[in-house]
Amino acid sequence: MRIKDNFELRDICGEKVLIAEGVENIDFNQIVSFNETSAFLWDSASGLDFTCEYLTEKLCEKYEVKREDAFQDVKELVSQWKKAGLLV
Repeated sequence: MRIKDNFELRDICGEKVLIAEGVENIDFNQIVSFNETSAFLWDSASGLDFTCEYLTEKLCEKYEVKREDAFQDVKELVSQWKKAGLLV
């Protein structure tokens, strides 16, 4: 998987918000906000071909979390990113 080009995660008034840039994202009419953990995972995946296993490793390295729980959370988050049209 890969994050589509021309999305930028910005800090706006203390909130992490995804900004769509470019003509190919002109139909992007959603506001996507991130908590600290999802922003960390977004940054970890940016510019890479990534897997859920890769993001699970990153999550376990950063936080004290059981691998099984981390994997389930990552799968759910990636599924949300797919539904929002953020991945290719």
